[in-house]
Amino acid sequence: MGVKQPSTADRRVQRTRASLRQALVELLAERGWDGFSVQDVCDRANVGRSTFYTHFADKEELVAGSFDDLRRALRAGLPAPTRGPRRPLAFTRGLIEHGLEQRRVFLAIVGKRSGLVVQRRFRDLVLGLVREDLAAGPAGVVPREAVVAFVGGALLEVLTWALEAKGTPDAAELDALFHRLVAPVLVEAGVLPGVV
Repeated sequence: MGVKQPSTADRRVQRTRASLRQALVELLAERGWDGFSVQDVCDRANVGRSTFYTHFADKEELVAGSFDDLRRALRAGLPAPTRGPRRPLAFTRGLIEHGLEQRRVFLAIVGKRSGLVVQRRFRDLVLGLVREDLAAGPAGVVPREAVVAFVGGALLEVLTWALEAKGTPDAAELDALFHRLVAPVLVEAGVLPGVV
C-alpha cells in the first residue's frame, strides 16, 4: 500500500521530494542499491526520518516515485500530433536524451549495483511506456504483449549498449537507429503500415 501522500501542490513538499530523489540518485550511483539506507538518504537530503516517512514508506517507494516522475516528464515533453495519431514510441528520444545526460545514474540503474528492485522498476517503466504507445494500434498477427516485451527489451539493451560504449552516437542518431531496428517488428505487429 504506501504512505498517504501530502499535497504535491505545496512548494515545500516539492522541494523535499526533489531533495530526497536527488539524494537517492547520488547514493545509488555511488554505493549501489544495497549500499545505503533510508537514514543515508535522509542525511544526504538534509531531511529528518519522520519527514521521509511522511512522503515514502521505504526506499522502494522513493524509487517508484522517481520513475513515475520520469514517466510524466517523458509524456509531457512530447509534442502534440499535428495530424492523426502520435508516432509510436515517440517517448524514446526523451528517454535516450535523459539517459545520455545522466549516464552515471543510468549505468547504476541498469548495472549490477542497482539491485533487482531498481532494475525491475526501470524495466516496468519502459514496458509501461511501450504498452501505452502500442495499445491504440490495430491488433496484428503477433500477440501484443510479445511485441511490448520485444520492443521494451530492445530499447533497454540499445540504451545500455550506448551508455557503456565509447563514442556513443548522439540522442537523435541513437533514437533513429532504435526505430530502424524495431520498425520491422512494428510492421509485423500491425502498428506501422506497409513495407519497411
